[in-house]
Amino acid sequence: MGLSVDGIVKKYGETTVVDNLSFSMNEPGVFALLGTNGAGKTTSIRIILGMLAADGGTVTWDGKQFLAAEKPVGYLAEERGLYPKIKVIEQLVYFCTLRGMSKDGAMKTLDGWFERMNITEHKNKRAEQLSKGNQQKVQLIAALAPNPELIVLDEPLSGLDPVNAELFKSVIREQIKQNKHIIMSSHQMATIEEFCKDIVILDKGKTVLQGNLNEIKKGYGRVKLTVKAEGDIKPFARECGLSVTEDTPNGTSFNVKSEEQAHELLHKIINSKTPLIKYELREPSLHEIFIEKAGGNDAD
Repeated sequence: MGLSVDGIVKKYGETTVVDNLSFSMNEPGVFALLGTNGAGKTTSIRIILGMLAADGGTVTWDGKQFLAAEKPVGYLAEERGLYPKIKVIEQLVYFCTLRGMSKDGAMKTLDGWFERMNITEHKNKRAEQLSKGNQQKVQLIAALAPNPELIVLDEPLSGLDPVNAELFKSVIREQIKQNKHIIMSSHQMATIEEFCKDIVILDKGKTVLQGNLNEIKKGYGRVKLTVKAEGDIKPFARECGLSVTEDTPNGTSFNVKSEEQAHELLHKIINSKTPLIKYELREPSLHEIFIEKAGGNDAD
């Protein structure tokens, strides 16, 4: 049955920061919890992990009350935090023993993780001596070394360079292959699309969109058109009733009402003998859907 979140509520005075959030993870995989800053994502995560008490609702695992202290859980928090004056190996061993590992078992496991994350040479340094990216690696190791069944990743790729971002992604893929349940929160929509099957988007604590990402995108249909040509295609677009939504060196984009409208533009370009470089008719990206559903607010 996995994880089930049913109607959780959190209030501070008259302000409701999480309003009746419900979702379930009935099988291993990656679930996305999304929203703008201030939408209630981090508060929801802390309630799920038992770090905050809810004012309503339940969190269960296989039908029983979920207690993170009794079940192996890995948590990479958005607010990064290591003991700056303590050696990396010492605090990681400490974290592992808190999760029930023996000291010898932790040392052996951590050696493998140091090698996997390419930071073996840093294990005896104080945390404050490491770069931010390497500190982030240490905290990912802290989350994953005890081999948790449930993993919560809050902005896991924030601030990483492309090489280390790809390293983190490869580790996440390995965890998926090991049938872990993963909750991911991120503002990097391309990363969410890469990993997540099901999503919830929060806006001011309320759920504004929920479901299987592929099904959500199919529901919109192929309504996004991008064209790049060696010539001005805007007059043809106006004849087809299309207005430009974005114009970049990579092409000109339009919202279309139907595939027929998009094909009409294509025929006009071809008939004019204008060299066509790119013609892409697609479903909206998660980024575009997110902007539509939550983009009107500046207000975790």
